[in-house]
Amino acid sequence: MNFALRAFRSNSIWNRSMSRGFSTSSMKFSDHVFTHRNSDINNPNIKFSFTPENLKVAKEIIAKYPENYKKAATIPLLHLAQKQNGWTSLSVMNYVANILEIPAMRVYEVATFYTMFNRDPVGKYFLQVCGTTPCQLCGSDKIFETVEKHLGIKVGETTSDKLFTLVEVECAGACVNAPVMAVNDDYFEDLTPESTIKILDELKAGKSPKPGPQGSRNTCEPASGLTSLNSEPYGPGFMVRSDL
Repeated sequence: MNFALRAFRSNSIWNRSMSRGFSTSSMKFSDHVFTHRNSDINNPNIKFSFTPENLKVAKEIIAKYPENYKKAATIPLLHLAQKQNGWTSLSVMNYVANILEIPAMRVYEVATFYTMFNRDPVGKYFLQVCGTTPCQLCGSDKIFETVEKHLGIKVGETTSDKLFTLVEVECAGACVNAPVMAVNDDYFEDLTPESTIKILDELKAGKSPKPGPQGSRNTCEPASGLTSLNSEPYGPGFMVRSDL
């Protein structure tokens, strides 16, 4: 066997050994497809419309865009509708499509892409606990455990009185104040199990707990205290020539 033939065979064996095995993806059944199915609480026969106040706001939002680009208002109108309705139902999506004079599918595409649009009902208080690395390192696991134990629900569930829904979210954008939990539109930061229970109890009692850091620090100042910028700021004109 000459050298060229031996090299060819050797190379062929090497290529076969390095090739990836053939595989197929798992079968997907229809009940796993992210789609809509009518139910008693979510079907096109349930009417939805903006309140007069929100309709005025919606028109102001639409007016910010050129007439032929009204579809650009899809996200803010869905957000406005969800705040009114509590969640983004099929009727909400159809209503927004009708106002913007666009195919309903264009609204469905947006509402199903962004996870902040809740396509299932949620509780009055929507608890969104951050589970990303900074919050996890600062004790978010204990916050999850505290909420679950105190309310008797797991992540993704709603209390029987429809008051609380608990979900895990990725990066609330307040890493410096980890761990963080958003309640509807308010952020509660620097949480401990004790402060978390206090927040939940106040919400149960119909009170409005103060959002922001739950410890002693101001906003996102260093937890150990300021090490710079700790003097009174200079007034206007500092270090400016007096003849100017």
